[in-house]
Amino acid sequence: MAELTAHGPAHPEPHATHDATAAHEEGQHHPLKVYFIVWGWLFVLSACSYMVDYVGLQGYLRWSLILIFMLLKAGLIVAVFMHMVWERQALAYAILVPMFAVIVFVGIMAFESDYTVLTREAYFAADE
Repeated sequence: MAELTAHGPAHPEPHATHDATAAHEEGQHHPLKVYFIVWGWLFVLSACSYMVDYVGLQGYLRWSLILIFMLLKAGLIVAVFMHMVWERQALAYAILVPMFAVIVFVGIMAFESDYTVLTREAYFAADE
């Protein structure tokens, strides 16, 4: 009869351990092609970001394009190099929802700051 410990059999059967280890190792390897493709996209997005400055775009268009390229690059890095594509959905939501909330709150603060500046300009212009 097999000996039992608090965590299961004292001497697990060799083939059961080998199968679990092999399945775990197979799930952790990803083809290098995926990483090279992502590296290429990061290069292209970085080149586009630099082109925004090179072309000389100004104002909201410039900052919008820079932020869009930045978020796309961050998304690729998080998805592939941090292995979020292969994680469980709950863990992905635990990482991505707070980041999305921060982006939304930054947008709200930007809108609020414009309102505050316009209100102050109207108030101080009335004194002159």
